[in-house]
Amino acid sequence: MAVNGQWCLIESDPGVFSELIKEFGCSGLQVEELWSLDESAFSDLKPIYGLIFLFKWKGGDEEQGKVLFGDTDVFFAKQVINNACATQAIISVLLNIQDPEIKLGDTLSQFKEFTASFDPALKGMSLTNADRLREVHNSFARQNMFEFDSKAAEKDDDVYHFVAFVPFKGRVYELDGLKPGPIDLGPYTDDWINVVRPLLQTRIAKHAATEITFNLMAVVGDKLVEFERELERSSGEEARQEVKEKIRIEEEKRANYKVENIRRKHNYLPLIMEMLKILSEKGMLLPLTLKAKEKIEAKDSQKKEPNKP
Repeated sequence: MAVNGQWCLIESDPGVFSELIKEFGCSGLQVEELWSLDESAFSDLKPIYGLIFLFKWKGGDEEQGKVLFGDTDVFFAKQVINNACATQAIISVLLNIQDPEIKLGDTLSQFKEFTASFDPALKGMSLTNADRLREVHNSFARQNMFEFDSKAAEKDDDVYHFVAFVPFKGRVYELDGLKPGPIDLGPYTDDWINVVRPLLQTRIAKHAATEITFNLMAVVGDKLVEFERELERSSGEEARQEVKEKIRIEEEKRANYKVENIRRKHNYLPLIMEMLKILSEKGMLLPLTLKAKEKIEAKDSQKKEPNKP
């Protein structure tokens, strides 16, 4: 659980990110996970307002574009605190959307207006100290029985990082809070995804031999609103039934997200501690612990045995 002023680690999950956007007060958007870089995977989700890419950060990688310094129209904030990069990537997408149908809501609109004249470092500091944004982010904090002092990552620790990709005024930008400025990836004509897709393919292929932990999510338009509009335009019972099925699947998915997020936020630790206490009082805890340990050791020994013909 994060203490005052700190940001917790959160899970890279479309249900989590969709709820973050909703709780920030923004409407007309949701987040979808991408399992492929094939063109069809992106086309099914359009319109796509931004991409959020999670990868194992190693440092020293060269930028695949031109880093911009000084004043730029694109919103960019430096990351000045640990664990905030997930929300920072989301905010980077939201505050660069130019579609008038997307409503940022009071919290994000006021933040954007307040920081409009700030440099990236000051924008990052303002984001870090935005109470409402931090409160929403930390609502997904994992519950702990004890609070531990946070430590900086050591040399051999795995460090994961989120970056955002957005289209803005005819150009595509990579927004990485660890960089000094937004990275200009060049212009686009019809579809900005055509600029990002090969870049991601190259980046993943570069580390594929030693690393398989990547995650890609897209910030897209609200699919339920899209399907409801499609239903209004549909003529013919067969076409309407197809759209109704899309609506049913989307509503079911959101219901599952809601349940999963409730479970993520719920504190199960008192229940677990009470169960352990009862087992201990009945003299069952130690035997069950030893039995579980034996099962683990048996599984480990099976893994070590060579495969027999």
